[in-house]
Amino acid sequence: MLFSNVCLESIAVALPGEVWTSSSIEEQLRPLYERLKLPFGRLELMTGIRERRVWPDGTLPSDASAAAGRAVLGVSSVPREQIGLFIHAAVSRDMLEPASASFAHRKIGLPASTQVFDVSNACLGFLNSIVVAASMIESGQIRCALIAAGENGRPLVEETVRTLLKGSFDRNAIKPYFANLTIGCGAVAAVICHKDLVKGRPHRILGGVCRAATEHSELCQGNTAEAGGLAMQTDSERMLEAGVALAKDTWRDFGEATGWGKDTISRAICHQVGSAHRRLLFQTLGLDVAKDYSTFETLGNMGSVSLPATLSAAVDAGAINPGDRVALMGIGSGLNCLMLALEW
Repeated sequence: MLFSNVCLESIAVALPGEVWTSSSIEEQLRPLYERLKLPFGRLELMTGIRERRVWPDGTLPSDASAAAGRAVLGVSSVPREQIGLFIHAAVSRDMLEPASASFAHRKIGLPASTQVFDVSNACLGFLNSIVVAASMIESGQIRCALIAAGENGRPLVEETVRTLLKGSFDRNAIKPYFANLTIGCGAVAAVICHKDLVKGRPHRILGGVCRAATEHSELCQGNTAEAGGLAMQTDSERMLEAGVALAKDTWRDFGEATGWGKDTISRAICHQVGSAHRRLLFQTLGLDVAKDYSTFETLGNMGSVSLPATLSAAVDAGAINPGDRVALMGIGSGLNCLMLALEW
């Protein structure tokens, strides 16, 4: 997929104020740790995640999505009346029906002429939504889109702690729950538009590639739990191995489609899983880890929010400069991988 007229006009995040450290989560699990003689500090040691943010109890995904949407409109030069498409692109949803985008659309105050729907694809939802918006812009259906994602992983972490404390787990049996404890909350939104609407330097979305490896769809599965909670189990070791193998194939296709490679990209922005994932990914792709920009240390894995929020953080920190070639490298359970070329 290649695009000639599509730009990322603006991007902004909304983060909760409450912080949960990895050590505080382990303290909640003290009875389990002591019974199994687990060393305290293992959560941060194995993942590199020191802390993550959490929304207040009862926060709806549409609340978070709308907060980011209002934030990006505050820095965008595109009038909201020109937004022809709004997508809520998170794993988290208010309910099965209607689309969470309907609630967020009202809370942001977008025009009635805007087309509204959800796109959900594990941690790839935001990048998938960029492709949808870019395709509609390129075809002339719309001129501008607003994409927002608000992830609330608090119920998942809380349900995981309850499950681990009430069960008679051994060391091997707790492994499928471990990834749940890396989850954080946050929201991000971006304005994607035709280059003619951009004031100042255009940040061009040039295109990208995608690949699927759905034979691994059982490696990470989540669903609702009792009393409105969330449940997820992940085979982390196999997920890491299969995910990086899929990323390697996608990176090969990405180079062929865009002409970009390890020596020509300026920055790689990846989905934020943790230190082990980053280490193996960059080693496998032959990329210099100095080109990475990470947020997992303080934000954890925020699902579909992680990659675009990390892009926003890198821009704010001055780690991305005019003219930089930025590879957006997303991967999500399923397994699916999507890589986009962004010329800043």
